Amino acid sequence: MSVRVAASEAEVARARLLDLAPGGFEEVEHDSRLELAVYADEAGEAAIRNVFPLATSVAVAPGWEERWRAFHRPVRVGGLWIGPPWESPLAGELAVVIDPGRAFGTGAHATTRACIELLAAEERCSVLDAGCGSAIVAVAAAKLGFRPVVAVDSDPVAVEAARANAVANGVAVDVRQLDVLRDELPAADLVVANIELRVVEELLPRVRARRAIASGYLEGEAPRVAGWRVRTELRLEGWASHVLEAL
Repeated sequence: MSVRVAASEAEVARARLLDLAPGGFEEVEHDSRLELAVYADEAGEAAIRNVFPLATSVAVAPGWEERWRAFHRPVRVGGLWIGPPWESPLAGELAVVIDPGRAFGTGAHATTRACIELLAAEERCSVLDAGCGSAIVAVAAAKLGFRPVVAVDSDPVAVEAARANAVANGVAVDVRQLDVLRDELPAADLVVANIELRVVEELLPRVRARRAIASGYLEGEAPRVAGWRVRTELRLEGWASHVLEAL
């Protein structure tokens, strides 16, 4: 089954589809639109059409259960190799291994890569990954030498995946289930928020940090928050990411 949405609606569509297809789905970018593709049986097809009435479908040959792996390829960013457990880094490469699961975040998306690229250029310090998903940014931060690293998310499935990914990569990440817009957040020198723009703008006044890396919104957009200024911008594949400093 295939669902196509505008890039601005991608995060909401991903969240809805994750509930319907917890085994994962594929993503393909088409200019300003994003295609989400998932394998499903008849019951699954009916459930997806109930949420996405314009979804299309086509019959597939046997063996589809493993075919999704071909869409999860390693990436190299910020001095790190990031990939799934069935791929292997080159000898000597600093690796982050992420098993694609129910929590969004495998390293392939442009906003994730941009966050890690910006993070790698920052002075090593304490980090808070706000809205961590699979905690790929938090794990990358720990691999790059940031200490201590805290990762928070309101989704218990994401929290479970984040803890498993930290253990699998042999790094110390303090993972907590917290709502970034409601709960008190731990202090850190640097906060990373790869989430939608509205949430970034509501989050920044709440954090106890002097620097922030923000992403999850389109090129041409940027957080506008009193008491913060943009220091650096990175654009990648139509998405924007920024390093911000508290005034």
